[in-house]
Amino acid sequence: MTHTVDRGYPWQIAGSPGLQLQRVRSRPTEWATAFLRLVTVSDIVVIVVATASTHLLWFGFGHVNVAAPVDLGIDYLFFSGFLVIAWMIALSASGSRDTRILGTDTTEYRRVVNSTALLFGGIGVVAAMTQTDIARGYLITAFPLGIGLLLLSRWTLRRWLHVRRRRGEFSFRVAILGNTESVRELAASLAVRPDAGYRVVGGFVTDGTSGMIDGVPITRVTRETLYARLAESDQDTVIVVGSEELDGTAINELSWRLDAGHQLVVAPQLVGVAGSRIHTRPVAGLPLIHVETPSYDGPKRFAKRAFDIAGSAALLVVLAPLFILTAVLIKLASPGPVFYRQERIGLSGEPFHILKFRSMVMDADARLAELLAAQGTSDTPLFKVDNDPRITPIGRFIRRYSIDELPQLLNVLRGDMSLVGPRPQVDGEVRLYDSKASRRLAVKPGMSGLWQVSGRSNLSWEDSIRLDLYYVENWSVTSDLIILMRTARAVLAHDGAR
Repeated sequence: MTHTVDRGYPWQIAGSPGLQLQRVRSRPTEWATAFLRLVTVSDIVVIVVATASTHLLWFGFGHVNVAAPVDLGIDYLFFSGFLVIAWMIALSASGSRDTRILGTDTTEYRRVVNSTALLFGGIGVVAAMTQTDIARGYLITAFPLGIGLLLLSRWTLRRWLHVRRRRGEFSFRVAILGNTESVRELAASLAVRPDAGYRVVGGFVTDGTSGMIDGVPITRVTRETLYARLAESDQDTVIVVGSEELDGTAINELSWRLDAGHQLVVAPQLVGVAGSRIHTRPVAGLPLIHVETPSYDGPKRFAKRAFDIAGSAALLVVLAPLFILTAVLIKLASPGPVFYRQERIGLSGEPFHILKFRSMVMDADARLAELLAAQGTSDTPLFKVDNDPRITPIGRFIRRYSIDELPQLLNVLRGDMSLVGPRPQVDGEVRLYDSKASRRLAVKPGMSGLWQVSGRSNLSWEDSIRLDLYYVENWSVTSDLIILMRTARAVLAHDGAR
């Protein structure tokens, strides 16, 4: 007879662990395999197109040998084939096709860019060391063309994947294990982000009772019933959240007992921290989680400022005709200046004057306190007036499409603002900040921000500050690019603008 040692874990069961493992059937995520193949085929097509286009642009259909100190008889057609294979290997080696990151955050895009840059940088270094004269124009053309097409294809596939996930397809089937409150909170968080790819099919609690929580079936488990319930549940991923019974030894035991067809995920109690700031390092058998502190200086700050200067200058040139047309319409619609200047609070609490196209009547500022008091929001640090009577007809139109904000490109070019960041607020709003909200002032204010593309004026102050602080603590140039693309889409759909 086989005996098990009762270590006091709430999920342990009597009988042979081997027999229990047989009951937890392997259910591979077929959708992940299918989507991975789709991404791989897309990458091959894109890389072949980028490489072939570059080859035809520089060498046509002729055979041109690569110049080297020793003539090896290698022409650029052979080199193009080598580049395609090496590029595919680099994308795989960097983990850019890891099903755990496909369709989620910016990690996928960052790995695509980093692996491509390392590949082309490595080719350049090898060419310099061996004195091989690889056509610089060839590499200069293939690199940006390939990067652009790869990011576009990944973005297109991500949009398709998100549509399927919102239908309940192409997602990991998740069972959450922990105490009742932690299971409830995680289930609610995952429910509002179906595009993340985690569909909760059940919860297992080590306290409380069985029942339903927000439409999710919850089962009270003991050491006699856990694995039987896991075998019966339609899940392929188990997420462990906070529970006094689930210590490190217990989680390790669970990882051994789960079948290879299942994923075990441990949710640390870290709120508002992007994955790029979290690093795991094993020390003395313990997985230590390193959380990088937010950084606002050094190369990242230089890159952000360079991006702001280039982006704002380019947009000012492109949008010059719209500036002229808007100025003429404002002058014809109502008396007063074209531009509206107002003092706002910027980086580190320093005041500056923000520029806008005037969208209100001349005495708008004088009437603000009266209107806020009338709607009972004078003590909330988000001075918004519902159905604002001060807005002119042309002002209502330019606000609907955020045209009134365009003069802030001059603020960005001057350095008072950034293209992306928390929206600047007036001194009266900033005076109502608590210590948490004050962290908004750690970066330059922006023309657009994370909360603008997540609901804009429809969000409450609490939701707005939560999104702004997430941006402040986790910002990057890549995230800025994504927010700007989402801003353009939100403006065209006039989602939440008023």
